[in-house]
Amino acid sequence: MAAITNPGTPHITDPAQFGRVAVVMGGSSAEREVSLDSGRNVLAALRARGIDAHAIDGIPALLDALRAGHFARVFNILHGQHGGGEDGVLQGALESLHVPYTGSGVLGSALSMDKTRSKRVWQSLGLSTPTFAALPRGADVLAAARRIGYPLIVKPACEGSSVGVTRVFAEQDLAAAVELAARYPGDLLMETLIEGDELTVAILGRQVLPSIQIVPKGAFYDYNAKYVAEDTQYLCPGAEGAAADELAALSLAAFDALGCAGWGRVDVMRDRNGRYWLLEVNTAPGMTSHSLVPKAAAAAGIDYQELCWRVLETSFARDAGLGIRDSANAGSVHSRDSEGDAR
Repeated sequence: MAAITNPGTPHITDPAQFGRVAVVMGGSSAEREVSLDSGRNVLAALRARGIDAHAIDGIPALLDALRAGHFARVFNILHGQHGGGEDGVLQGALESLHVPYTGSGVLGSALSMDKTRSKRVWQSLGLSTPTFAALPRGADVLAAARRIGYPLIVKPACEGSSVGVTRVFAEQDLAAAVELAARYPGDLLMETLIEGDELTVAILGRQVLPSIQIVPKGAFYDYNAKYVAEDTQYLCPGAEGAAADELAALSLAAFDALGCAGWGRVDVMRDRNGRYWLLEVNTAPGMTSHSLVPKAAAAAGIDYQELCWRVLETSFARDAGLGIRDSANAGSVHSRDSEGDAR
């Protein structure tokens, strides 16, 4: 699929045009440690490119600094909800302060964080996603499992990084899976386990990056395989030819359906018959040494520093909508064309 970039995203050539940038990381979600790892990498990359970037840990410290006028824009690399900065709460605060930021807005962030509502939106549009059941606290999980059938997945409806996720192959294993998922805030989600290949598709602006097929050493791509293990294989591209075009189109449609913007990552399963099934969208994907968006960007010829620069560029698309005067001068800002070059 041809790369398409958002004509509203300018190409910045002078690092001073970004102003003083807050790289917000850490926070208080279950994904704090991953966020800190991502944030340290992003901070180093931006500084290496001459950007006046500074680390801020968590939302309260960030908002204090913004109200004091210390920063011009925000690179949000917080992960998760409840202080994680990926659920729409931070985005609403930043919009109320008229501060541009990276990633999706309030709607896209909130919808993507809630896997159940994401799936309902996709379902309404005829986009393929596994059969599922929303499980409020106290729901009859046995009845839901019998409706869906085994094997199935149980997970928190509003967490990322595979925390609290269990594959369940028989009824006797269901109680332990529910107990694990229930350790995290919010409702639970149960869905059909699609057996096949796990893939992910990164989106940068409007550019769909090469897909990645994930081949973990263990049974599935859990937290350990994502952030600890060194034996997980990443095959890029994960699909080729017409199948790659289909996957790219589905991923972009899923991203758009949830109102996402800027950058993100769409996770997909490919079953034994080659059919794709949407799992979730990550609106502030990991940027660690094991993370997938940097791997996809590298396959497209975009190194880590350039990737961070381009993600930060997308914050300028918010300037007009937030009533912020574009601080870039005509000599240093250009639109990116469909191949991501300045024109």
